[in-house]
Amino acid sequence: MLGAIAGDIIGSIHEHGPPAPPGTPLIDPRSFVTDDSILTLATMEALLEGEDYARAYQRAWERYPDAGWGGMFRRWASQGGGEPYNSFGNGSAMRVSPVALWYTQRDQALEGAERSAAVTHNHPEGVKGAQAVVDAIHRAFAGQDGADILGQVARDYSYPIEPSLAALQESSRYNETCQGTVPAALQIACQTESFDECMTTCLALDADTDTLACIAGGIAEARWGVPEWAIDLIRERLNGEQWDLVQSFYRTTGKPVNRWQINESEQT
Repeated sequence: MLGAIAGDIIGSIHEHGPPAPPGTPLIDPRSFVTDDSILTLATMEALLEGEDYARAYQRAWERYPDAGWGGMFRRWASQGGGEPYNSFGNGSAMRVSPVALWYTQRDQALEGAERSAAVTHNHPEGVKGAQAVVDAIHRAFAGQDGADILGQVARDYSYPIEPSLAALQESSRYNETCQGTVPAALQIACQTESFDECMTTCLALDADTDTLACIAGGIAEARWGVPEWAIDLIRERLNGEQWDLVQSFYRTTGKPVNRWQINESEQT
């Protein structure tokens, strides 16, 4: 989804860096698309084509071998995308947002999240992370407010939540696991009041920043939509084939996000 892709791009230049100071611009000419966006797009493609997730993800690596892949995923993809490797890394959660848009029924969406995760991240925490993100997005699209979403998802998935965003920022440490990233993304997306604030808060943490912002961005999109400046940023960073895929996915699902619509001139 566009919120996830925007978050990935915004966070890309802050990964492995110190928390961004207040006032850091969300748009930076150095920002770029990482494997988070590439696999989010691959999830879209798998859903549109009715294709196996494993093949879609392995093909994404073939197309974009220099996208900053994690070591375990790279080995898996380079060996033909075979058996899953029992990962609980946050990769299952960062690529899953299109599943929430594709399935209108919550139970189907949760099953879809499990299938998308399990081709690589078949560890229970890897599956849980993907399902928690899809659950939060589904609840946001249904109109639940942030406090209700956070409370319900945190209880259902046994995720600890810090007392406040300030406490979360103070306690944050770089972490590439689902259990270290998904709770923070949920809290940020549910306790901020706009897409911009959500992104700014993500950058202020000591975290796997592009993935944190990617996950939070998918939930933020369902709450508020994606602002025009973020859509413009995405269109500047994606190539033509990738943008065409995004357009096709949103037209097929029939769910405008706020909120926003692809220009009719682009649909003809």
